[in-house]
Amino acid sequence: MGGAQKSSRSDRTGFVCRVVTPGVNAADEWRAELAERGELTPEIVARILDVHGERGKRALEAVSEGRVKGYNDFTVVVGYSEEYVVEGEGCTCKDAEYNLDGDDPTQRCWHVLAVDIAERVGEVEAHDMWYSEVREFV
Repeated sequence: MGGAQKSSRSDRTGFVCRVVTPGVNAADEWRAELAERGELTPEIVARILDVHGERGKRALEAVSEGRVKGYNDFTVVVGYSEEYVVEGEGCTCKDAEYNLDGDDPTQRCWHVLAVDIAERVGEVEAHDMWYSEVREFV
């Protein structure tokens, strides 16, 4: 599903024009806008939900509940029964391992989406310690 992304913009006459940006996908588009704004707006939330559905909803909930933790070695998202390690676009969850197409940038587990969102709005809870050491006690 990569390739060109369509977006809407109004020209000076008030008509909505479709703009195609080559090589940009819907997920990259909301990430860029969120990074620029630094806060979730209703429009960005709607786009996250439109692109990612239930995974987007769960990601937004995790961020709003403060369940994204940054350690010296990993970023961790606290789920309801387990903690999931996120590195870049990879995650230790079963959804990422079995259900998602890694070549499709719009398909990411909710843990990766939560990290994407939390990093852009400054909601990663920082811990100055190594998760690989803390994990032994969790």
